[in-house]
Amino acid sequence: MTLDPELTAQLRRVLSSLEQMLPKSIAKVDWTRSHAANWRRHSLAGFLEPVPNVDGISLDDLLGIERQKQAVEENTRQFLAGFPANNILLWGTRGTGKSSLIRAILNRYAPEGLRVIQVDKSDLVHLPDIVDQIKGEPFRFIIFSDDVSFVEGESSYKMLKSVLDGSVYAPPENILIYITSNRRHLLPEYETDNRGAMMVNGEIHHGEGVEEKISLSGRFGIWVPFHTFSQDQYLEVVRQWVAKLAAKHGAEVPWTQEARDEAINWSQKKGDRSGRIAFQFATNWVGQYLLGGQGSRSPLAVVS
Repeated sequence: MTLDPELTAQLRRVLSSLEQMLPKSIAKVDWTRSHAANWRRHSLAGFLEPVPNVDGISLDDLLGIERQKQAVEENTRQFLAGFPANNILLWGTRGTGKSSLIRAILNRYAPEGLRVIQVDKSDLVHLPDIVDQIKGEPFRFIIFSDDVSFVEGESSYKMLKSVLDGSVYAPPENILIYITSNRRHLLPEYETDNRGAMMVNGEIHHGEGVEEKISLSGRFGIWVPFHTFSQDQYLEVVRQWVAKLAAKHGAEVPWTQEARDEAINWSQKKGDRSGRIAFQFATNWVGQYLLGGQGSRSPLAVVS
């Protein structure tokens, strides 16, 4: 029987559309070769995609956050040893090294069996699917989600809360969850949250509403705070970065009053004093010095 040409063309269009909706055929991640992977969502399904190259940052490169490094590293070492360990919330100011610390931990402990899977906030709802793909592996996995914040009622919020609590779905013992956020409680907070038992926006049991807001962050066993540097801390981190970057090029860049003043000016124009800002200034200062410009007074510097 010969099909009508118009019907045949229509069937081809339908099949082509269906093909685009279906997930690509992806080989299973070889965790002996790959130390990290991203969860990728494709229409109705998702898959783990290996990360070919991980940023080579080391723990020694993270300056001015010694207590934070110690807390995360000790918990990770417990985890790798098969001892009890906690899920971690790393929260605080932007640019202070939260996500860099996770990458540095991976680089340090990948030879001991640590692996990291990065998951976007919106894909946390797929945690059970992700866990199903790795629960039988002989490695230790950190499921990592960066720069997370929620609005109330999000499905990813509810799933993460359930997984951390273990009440409905508990991940196996070879998996921990590390989250970074600019918000301590992962949800927006308002002035009305501090108005006690007053009825606000129709909320009669106001205290219960506030408790619900902090209930997710409370399920993380460890909170690691990251704060903006004081000026002295910032300058010390700049000084160390200047020395490290210069040494990589076999040079020595003097730490002078001019360098201090320019570093302060840089942070003021950026409106921030963090490890990221310190590194950016040191990179510019050392680069200009090595070119013979003697500092950041160049077209590359921040201008008003």
